[in-house]
Amino acid sequence: MTHKFNSYIILFTFCLIWNSCTKIEKNEEGIEKVNKNGIAVMQPLQEELPALTPEYIQDKKYGCSRYFEKIWSEKNDNVAFLVAKNGQIIYENYMGYANKSTDEPITKDTPLHIASVSKVLTSTAVLMLIDTKKLSLNQKVTEFIPNFPYPEVTVQTLLNHRSGMKNYAYFTYENGNWDKKQTLTNEDIVKVMVDRQIPLESKTDTRFSYCNTNYAMLALIIEKVTGLKYPEAMRQMIFNPLGMSHTFVFDITKDRGIVAPSYKGNNVEIGVDYLDGIYGDKNIYSTPRDLLKFDKARYAPYFLNPYLLKKVYKGYSYESKGLRNYGLGVRMIEFEKGEPFYYHNGWWHGNTSSFITLRKEKVSIIVLSNKFTKKTYQTKNLAALFGDYPFKLNEDGEE
Repeated sequence: MTHKFNSYIILFTFCLIWNSCTKIEKNEEGIEKVNKNGIAVMQPLQEELPALTPEYIQDKKYGCSRYFEKIWSEKNDNVAFLVAKNGQIIYENYMGYANKSTDEPITKDTPLHIASVSKVLTSTAVLMLIDTKKLSLNQKVTEFIPNFPYPEVTVQTLLNHRSGMKNYAYFTYENGNWDKKQTLTNEDIVKVMVDRQIPLESKTDTRFSYCNTNYAMLALIIEKVTGLKYPEAMRQMIFNPLGMSHTFVFDITKDRGIVAPSYKGNNVEIGVDYLDGIYGDKNIYSTPRDLLKFDKARYAPYFLNPYLLKKVYKGYSYESKGLRNYGLGVRMIEFEKGEPFYYHNGWWHGNTSSFITLRKEKVSIIVLSNKFTKKTYQTKNLAALFGDYPFKLNEDGEE
């Protein structure tokens, strides 16, 4: 009897330990914040946003289609274009070639390189890790990256581009700092900074300077905290939970020759180079529909705690007078009157991208192209169809 009783005690204790170890963290709404492996996960918006009326859809669809036909009128344009409100697609259009040599067209399911719009997703993964208390905004990068040479740089100054670091695309190219026949990795960037004693461009947290190195370092921090390589971390944290089935991080050793290539404006294909192994700042392939799933999920009240979310959409750089600013992974234009305009553009090789999120109106405007053009950046003008934004539909855009 005693032996049997002791067996029950042992079994009961084991069950308590097992349940404790495998407990999935949930918030007050019962939404999972981390998976069984302790990795922060992003969940789709559970509540349906208000349905759009047929009249509203028809009105806005007409305006969007007129805009598209005016801007993307050339037959040799390559573009994936989507406009949605409340997560509901109002208008989308796909034209041109994913691969001109094989006549493969761009469709709603064609992953294209989203260039620096990748920063929006990288920052989201970092913010999720902060929200689940795996790291904090004020932590020094030296706590995560061995030999990191700039002791005052923090997670926050990486996110808002105030670290003062130089762009790896320049300092690896200069003075024979890197053999350009060898693919550069995120870890290699750190090695070059240390071995070549690359100085800061400016003192940390004294001014804004947009720099891809910041987000390459954030990718390394994601790896350190999760114990996963960045592509797998992004898959587990964001892509899979949101059903982003056509989204992935480019792997130069596996995906080269498989993904949609990019082109110059004259249709000459642009090959990969030694910088195409870096991720975090770029190298995510996606579709407008997948990015819409991502943007919609960011409206969930359980996405981030309100205090942290407020920090995302505030400016941090006011040294120079102007309307443009940068939050935590998002660009913004802070007008004297009306709502701020939140967006992120991208440009890598021939790939251009624009990701616009009108927070007040819950409007997503997403444009991707694998053939170089500045038309992509004109897309901000469509915001005038949905809210009080001082843009004109016939106005030229900019990167």
